[in-house]
Amino acid sequence: MSQMIFVNLPVKDLETTKAFWSKVGYSFNPTFSDDTTACMIISDTIFAMLLTEPKFQEFTKPGKELVDATRSTEVLLTLSAESREKVDEFADAALAAGGTAAKEPIDFGSMYGRSFSDPDGHHWEVMWMDPAAIEA
Repeated sequence: MSQMIFVNLPVKDLETTKAFWSKVGYSFNPTFSDDTTACMIISDTIFAMLLTEPKFQEFTKPGKELVDATRSTEVLLTLSAESREKVDEFADAALAAGGTAAKEPIDFGSMYGRSFSDPDGHHWEVMWMDPAAIEA
């Protein structure tokens, strides 16, 4: 069995977050979702557990503050794309759904990426790398 990853992220308003990611094109696993949690399916082995802030705090050390991702950066979440065009499609969909540009696009010729912040301020990147450049 392939190893899976479950990235857990605190969210302020679960319905707003679900609506955003639905517009970007993701779906949710109802088996692992309820009124405090949404299990967003990124791939067969990658999931984002979107947890209301009170629910997220149940999994952390008591008294430990959550990071306000609109003011501080704790993590950069990067997803691969199969082409430059797919990078643009994904980032454009995120911006159209209510995300905000996090920084200017990067273009190193063999690597291209764009960044955006989701409604909770989490920083996401979408990157494409030229397979021929990787092999070289």
